[in-house]
Amino acid sequence: MQGLLTNKVAIITGASRERGIGLATARLFAEHGATVVITDLAGEDPLRAAAGLGGGHLGLVCDVTDPAACRAVAAEVVQRYGRIDVLVNNAGITQRRGVMDVTAQDYDLVTGVVLRGTLHMSQAVIPHMRSRGSGAIVCMSSMSAQQGGGVFGGTHYCAAKAGVIGMAKAMARELGPDGIRVNSVAPGLILTDFSRGANSDEAKHEMARAFPLRRIGRPVDIAGACLYLASDLSAFTTGTTLDVNGGAHIR
Repeated sequence: MQGLLTNKVAIITGASRERGIGLATARLFAEHGATVVITDLAGEDPLRAAAGLGGGHLGLVCDVTDPAACRAVAAEVVQRYGRIDVLVNNAGITQRRGVMDVTAQDYDLVTGVVLRGTLHMSQAVIPHMRSRGSGAIVCMSSMSAQQGGGVFGGTHYCAAKAGVIGMAKAMARELGPDGIRVNSVAPGLILTDFSRGANSDEAKHEMARAFPLRRIGRPVDIAGACLYLASDLSAFTTGTTLDVNGGAHIR
């Protein structure tokens, strides 16, 4: 039986961490037949992460805040595989800061990766997708963008993730006539290492007891949402934000 992404080529940014949403998405995409390109910073070892998916996949070093690096990734993927069908803008960074504690450097760091990174990588793949008249871009936002925090991350993080939703909607409106769909996913509390140890697994499980589904989210829960938005199952879906939070934020 064919997978949902058979013969598709997908780029997933920031996808090297073992307990990360990006790597879970890469694994699920590969299971569904995609050729997966994992990008990440050199220190995160995207080549190792891609090798763990099996043969035929690719790991590339890329800092998404550098537009030239993003263009180089897109060019190499097209040269190797002849196509780019899916982009998942997953690369991110967070900080816990009160509003009065956010420095200019903090703001530039977080918005640089979250917002500029989403823009730069999208700009890198859009010309190719336009030339083929098809493509799917999935942008990673957060429940924090919708409720002003409450998970992990400061005001600048909430603002950046809210900006991702606005950017995705604007791209969806502009790129729809070119056959390119753009959507966002807004994860709630997920069992990852994204907070770099500042929010323990035990604390997350305790918080999750108050959710309607009574459990913490897993990276594969978000990967499933990305798979839906990347595949033809969502062929008539663009400009939407898919909430995946166990009912923690219902609107």
